[in-house]
Amino acid sequence: GLEIPAIYYKPHQASPENKVPALVWVHGGPGGQSRQNFSSLIQYLVNHGYAVLAVNNRGSSGYGKTFYQMDDLNHGDKDLRDCVEGKNWLASQPEIDPDKIGIIGGSYGGYMTMAALTYTPEEFAVGVNLFGVTNWIRTLRSIPPWWESFKDALYKELGDPNSADSVRLRAISPLFHTDQVTKPLIVLQGSKDPRVLQVESDEIVAGVRKNGVPVEYVLFEDEGHGFVKKENQIAAYSKILEFLDVYLKQDKGQPIQDGEIMDIQTDTE
Repeated sequence: GLEIPAIYYKPHQASPENKVPALVWVHGGPGGQSRQNFSSLIQYLVNHGYAVLAVNNRGSSGYGKTFYQMDDLNHGDKDLRDCVEGKNWLASQPEIDPDKIGIIGGSYGGYMTMAALTYTPEEFAVGVNLFGVTNWIRTLRSIPPWWESFKDALYKELGDPNSADSVRLRAISPLFHTDQVTKPLIVLQGSKDPRVLQVESDEIVAGVRKNGVPVEYVLFEDEGHGFVKKENQIAAYSKILEFLDVYLKQDKGQPIQDGEIMDIQTDTE
């Protein structure tokens, strides 16, 4: 009976006579919130004919302490179910093609993308993972000492990786269950990311490729946690759109060859 807030972005051309593909968008965090502000990536996708549902799954901020704490020690379970319900809602809309719904997110949202493809492998048609956590034990242990307050908050929400909590953290880490992934995936990562290390993306890509699943990997040598340089944003968004047009919209382009990596390096002053 819990109501999950969300923001729906619908392309102008979407109608029951012209059904469009869609994406469930998951914010960062854990504990972030999608709000009604400008997102260049969401706008870019909507402008190119993709509907987007930005889900504020349980555990999101902005809706009170009770809602915020609902996903504590429940990641990869209740929050994932909320995202799947977002997909179900999209599928029920007359202007959406119910067979062409993917999931996208960055950081924690990237984790949710991989959790969806891993633990609910038949729900979403594709996944777009932007620098997402894939191994919670390693990520939580790699938090530097100068982020002590941040570390304490994450340990409270997710568990202590140096305790018995590590059993559950391993169970919810997609990296250890890549054999379950069956749908096309694109992963984007900055090599200088201090929060979600490059190895998180390297290893999830290698693991999923063993399944013979189409995987594209876009690595930016000069970016950290998020892509701030305009030329990199343009490159990243273009690669995402190209991937979605081939594997979700399925109306143009050539399938990406399995094993292809796009390693993008840009000149810096």
